[in-house]
Amino acid sequence: MDPALHDFGEFIADSLSREVLETKIECNELIVAVHREAIVKVLKFLRDDVNCQFKQLLDVCGVDYPHRDDRFDVVYNLLSLTHNRRIRLKVRTDEETPVPSATGVFVSANWWEREAWDFFGIYFSDHPDLRRIMTDYGFDGHPLRKDFPLTGHVELRYDDERKRVVYEPVKLVQEYRGFDFLSPWEGASAALPGDEKANAAGGGES
Repeated sequence: MDPALHDFGEFIADSLSREVLETKIECNELIVAVHREAIVKVLKFLRDDVNCQFKQLLDVCGVDYPHRDDRFDVVYNLLSLTHNRRIRLKVRTDEETPVPSATGVFVSANWWEREAWDFFGIYFSDHPDLRRIMTDYGFDGHPLRKDFPLTGHVELRYDDERKRVVYEPVKLVQEYRGFDFLSPWEGASAALPGDEKANAAGGGES
């Protein structure tokens, strides 16, 4: 464990003792669980505090745990170029309870919150334009929920041959590709250009 990262987590927990639920380090990354209602305050602190200076919000995304009462995690990934440091925030919510929008702190949150709403149905209060961003107009449901059915839906698209908008059944392939997780250098059976010397005895010129 990185001692500096551990100390930084303790600094955040002490500075935001009422807002932070938990800090932990996983895979050498600091993860901070935050009260849902306090997310805007925490984001402002991390952006403005001289010891933090997380000026860039890199991503906002959702994770679905349908077995929980608060089934969704909303995850915020931030970057501090000044301190060369990353941090991940998590808040929990359910299908009905809104999460305060981060658009007033980071403009980049706009489209990511719309995406989380579109794909998961996570509602963000005070968002200036919360509407679908990836699926079609009139799409029913939220396709990244784990209980979203793979059949029974239709998609709306423009057919260039018919010169009109058409509705068609959604076709979602339920097969999975097999990955061997080998790099091209490990998994390739044919010799790659430039490998001739590596394969020569002794690895050098005769």
